[in-house]
Amino acid sequence: YLHRAWMRRGVPSDAFEGRPQIAIANTASDFTPCNAHLNEVSRSVQQGVYEAGGIPLDLPVVSLGETLVRPTAMLWRNMAAMAMEEMFRANPVDGLVLLGGCDKTIPALLMAAASVDLPAVVLSGGPMLNGTFRGQTLGCGTDVWRLGEEVRAGTLTAERFVRSESSMIRSRGHCNTMGTASSMSVVAEALGMTIPGTAGVPAPDSRLLENAHMTGRLAVDLVREGRSISQVVTKESFHNAIVALAAVGGSTNAIVHMLAIAGRLGIDLDLDDVDRIGAGVPLLVNLQPAGEFLMEDLHRAGGVLAALSQVADLLDPAAITVTGRTLVEAVTDDNPVWDTSVITPRSEPLQADAGIAVLRGNLAPAGAIVKPAAASQHLLTHRGPALVFDSVEDLKARIDDPDLPVTPDSVLVLRGCGPRGYPGMPEVANLPLPKKILDLGVRDMVRICDGRMSGTACGTVVLHVSPEAAAGGTLALVRDGDTIVLDVPNRILQLDVDDEELSSRTPPASLVEHFAAPTRGWERLYVEHVQGADTGADLDFLVGSTGPAVARESH
Repeated sequence: YLHRAWMRRGVPSDAFEGRPQIAIANTASDFTPCNAHLNEVSRSVQQGVYEAGGIPLDLPVVSLGETLVRPTAMLWRNMAAMAMEEMFRANPVDGLVLLGGCDKTIPALLMAAASVDLPAVVLSGGPMLNGTFRGQTLGCGTDVWRLGEEVRAGTLTAERFVRSESSMIRSRGHCNTMGTASSMSVVAEALGMTIPGTAGVPAPDSRLLENAHMTGRLAVDLVREGRSISQVVTKESFHNAIVALAAVGGSTNAIVHMLAIAGRLGIDLDLDDVDRIGAGVPLLVNLQPAGEFLMEDLHRAGGVLAALSQVADLLDPAAITVTGRTLVEAVTDDNPVWDTSVITPRSEPLQADAGIAVLRGNLAPAGAIVKPAAASQHLLTHRGPALVFDSVEDLKARIDDPDLPVTPDSVLVLRGCGPRGYPGMPEVANLPLPKKILDLGVRDMVRICDGRMSGTACGTVVLHVSPEAAAGGTLALVRDGDTIVLDVPNRILQLDVDDEELSSRTPPASLVEHFAAPTRGWERLYVEHVQGADTGADLDFLVGSTGPAVARESH
């Protein structure tokens, strides 16, 4: 009676008689502007669920807006996943539709669903429409950094810069560059967790609502067929996701999220897999930040499936999708490329080897990563003196000092920004260039950090350095003037200081005093239990799956 009567409120009694109860995990929020339209999308999902004989139940879940929350949305990805997991398990849920878009929402939804292991399907809210400014295409995120540097260099007025705001964000939807939101949408499709062909449909496009309707239908079918997420997402699925990420020039952040999702499923995935699988994959999608165009153009040119059709031979043929068919079958269906300036032919790639490169050496014994597709090719092999910043505050205070001892050959080092140190691993690794360097006309330098950078950012940025400075990493011991060697072709990141000298050093007080030391709440739990970026930065006690069962009753 308790379970049924309170849920009646206008639905017939047969709503509870053998009909799949489908929770629509909805990350809509006005504080997550990229997801604000998901209530409308949810209504179309509901129609599809009803049509297929299920009962749709909208379930608002924790939503993380990348542009507003401080100190960083990444601090709460694991919290959102934990809260979602418990709600998926605690409520009478048979299947899940996962509605996300903004950077951390799809990762958190997938992590939670993996830990509960119910039948589930992802639907991304889609990218916003292209913007234009000064007669040119304007990409959100990427052009924030570019135009911001123009202001600092004196080539764009602050007033005109502010005028670009409404031009950049002109519709509903997530970032229209191949940033983290777009990348995770592609990854979700490559993992087999979406109806093939849904990734990248623009948010204002009515075809998104059509896909939402079909996704609602599919969720009911998944329950009736008993196909849970662990039956869809396998080691082979991650192989395909890594290939897809390289082919589209995707975000480095996707690596951290994929490692965390794999950890929830008990799949043995590590940084060496990322490097090995992605190393020889060509960059075929000409999108910012690695290229020229935006997500609306990718959709017009044929979409994600058209891009993957060019590398179908690199995909694992065993991996299936939520439809039951393999990803390779979906990719090799009729998916022509309509604009080869956006999706380049395999024979003429934008870059031959576009996978995320994993670097190792005494500066990053557990690994660091760099995105060659977004870097300056002449800097991928570099040797230069370190210029060290012990915190974001230190960086902001000194970066434009005219007396800063910096040259274009310097290696900018920012530390204390890892999962434990900040806390939460913020998107600060793409350090702004010193003004005195900008004045020389230089627009890129080697930068190294234990934090992350926005997927919309570009530059020769080595990030996710592990172990981080706050976890005893060598990064904490670097001093101004130390020589750093970056050799991406040979996967080396080395501090040219001998072991005896390093063993005599200790982290400076100016660094340690900025390490996070929370005394209560989620931040304390996070700092005490977060793992390194090299394994996905999940909490140690959240790794793995416990399934959907609840042993005890509430009344």
